[in-house]
Amino acid sequence: MTSKQLVVAESLLTGFQKLSSQVYVRQGDPGSPDSSHPTTIIIYGWGDARPKHVVKYVDGYHRLYPHACIVLIFSPILKTLYQTLESRSRTMIPVIQAVYPDVLDTKIEKSRELKRVLLHVMSNTGGMNCAATMNAYHKLTGGHVFPHDMLVCDSTPGSTAFLPNVGPWSRAMTLGASSWLPWPFFVTQALAAIFLGCLHGFGWLIGATSAAEWSTNAVNDPKMSDTSAKRLYLYSKEDDIIHWADIEKHAADARQKGWSVSAELFEGTPHVGHMRAHPEQYWNAIAKAWEEVVSNKIRSK
Repeated sequence: MTSKQLVVAESLLTGFQKLSSQVYVRQGDPGSPDSSHPTTIIIYGWGDARPKHVVKYVDGYHRLYPHACIVLIFSPILKTLYQTLESRSRTMIPVIQAVYPDVLDTKIEKSRELKRVLLHVMSNTGGMNCAATMNAYHKLTGGHVFPHDMLVCDSTPGSTAFLPNVGPWSRAMTLGASSWLPWPFFVTQALAAIFLGCLHGFGWLIGATSAAEWSTNAVNDPKMSDTSAKRLYLYSKEDDIIHWADIEKHAADARQKGWSVSAELFEGTPHVGHMRAHPEQYWNAIAKAWEEVVSNKIRSK
């Protein structure tokens, strides 16, 4: 990224406090928050998404829930892929500290009760960082799940099989990098495919579980993910990176394991393009799912 691009990017994040190279936080509007709204919204951006892309989601959430604190996570694809689970989990500790600053305090149960947390995950790369947050919390608290009230899965998760997905994965990597590389798109995609092949081969040799596979499983693991949380899947059959059937399979597995699951299908939209093409449908689906969270909390009292 050039110095000019960096200045523009930073200007788009005005009001955010930088907690790390990937994690930013912005407090909500002053005043008394609505007790039916989220207190915190955590947005895990898709791979190589830039500020100009993700601020549109920040603005959308701010319109819905103006008093909510927003934590924003950027997800560089290369870094996310080559990090070990332990390293990726350490990178997400600022997220936990922003939401649950007393995570190691004996009064943690009280702090949980005062929080209403909505997680929004975009694409598989955002999912890897979300799962890393869950893992970090699990380790820090001696086995507790990361408390949240709703998880929005936007264009994720997809299949983790290598051969059927190396094309879409390399394309996703190329989309983020092609704007600042001098050679044609297909050259960058070929290099990305070679890199992914080497990464996959090395993992196979040492018997390691890939980051994508571990993360996809962790989100549906009751030991890692909060089963009391509402789950909302946002997807389309025209997504050329994540296949719709894989998302539906993951949703069915979550439902079978006890999660309350809803899904919203969008017509004609590309990968993480549902909000841009159908903003009213998109935000209505999120607001409706959150209303279900609130209703369930009232009934359980």
